[in-house]
Amino acid sequence: MYTDNNGTEIIFHYDNGQADAFILPLTPEELQQQIQLLLDRPWLIFHLFDETVFICTARLVKVEVKPPLTQIKGIGVFANAEKVTALSRGSR
Repeated sequence: MYTDNNGTEIIFHYDNGQADAFILPLTPEELQQQIQLLLDRPWLIFHLFDETVFICTARLVKVEVKPPLTQIKGIGVFANAEKVTALSRGSR
C-alpha cells in the first residue's frame, strides 16, 4: 500500500485482531516528531474524505509505520531488527 509520494502509512492493530491502515499527509520525520504524543492520547481522530474515524489508543497492541522511523533512538528501541516468519524461522 505504501508509496513514497503519498505520505506515511500507519497501521493500527487492535486487541480484537482487527487492523486499520491509513496514509497520513506527513513525512516520516514529521510523524516521528509527534508519535509519542499521539500514542499518549486516549483517542486519535482521522478525518477521511467520506467519514471520520476515532481510534482508542488503549485498544492498540501494535502500530506499524512505513517507511520506518529510523531516527527514534533510546531505551527499548532496537535498530537493525529483523522480522522472523514461519518460512524463515528454521533457515538460520
